[in-house]
Amino acid sequence: MAVFLGAVVQGSVGFGLGLVGVPVLTMLDPAVMPGAMQVVNMTLPLFTLAVEWRRVDWRGLGFALLGRLPGSVVGAVIVVYVSIHALSVFVAVMVLAAVGLTARAVSLPRNGVTITSAGFVSGITGTATGIGGPPVALVYQTAKGPQIRATLAMFFFLGAAQSIVILALVDHLPARALTTGAALLVPMILGFLVSGPLRRHLDQGKVRVAILAVAAASALGLIGVTLLT
Repeated sequence: MAVFLGAVVQGSVGFGLGLVGVPVLTMLDPAVMPGAMQVVNMTLPLFTLAVEWRRVDWRGLGFALLGRLPGSVVGAVIVVYVSIHALSVFVAVMVLAAVGLTARAVSLPRNGVTITSAGFVSGITGTATGIGGPPVALVYQTAKGPQIRATLAMFFFLGAAQSIVILALVDHLPARALTTGAALLVPMILGFLVSGPLRRHLDQGKVRVAILAVAAASALGLIGVTLLT
């Protein structure tokens, strides 16, 4: 159910699968995380790209990927040596701070520096926790809905594939994580199919509000699940 709802959110806003699914999967079976979520993170974007691939911001994507590679390496080190609980709280606080700052401003500057920085932070959090969407989504929050979804989809696909390889290299990708991720593809596909009507509604000038709301809710949820586990 969590993956289904997360796919509905991501299919309509452009991100949110990890935000909804990671806390629940972490509570149920932390041993399969973050590998199981990365399998789903790599697959769902393909459905978005099949519909909106022409709207990808290739220049911005390049900057984001430039930052994500070193960020993924840092995230892998964190997985091996640092408490995921401590990282989760830190990530949640940073997301809430970013939401608070950007909610009061018209927009964040979207340039090479901000996008690369967002990609770097996303690489750290995405590899270590399975949640990599908020940093890049906050930078793109004032773009049009199709461009946000397409650019984030390509970023998530390439980033998740990168994270899976890195997790395997540091021996933190058990076979059960892969099989769990494969099993979750069914509710993921169903969630994407349901998201169609929401995409049309949010594209009527409501995408930015939805991004801020989803990011804030996810951060609060991450703090809650960290305190409970």
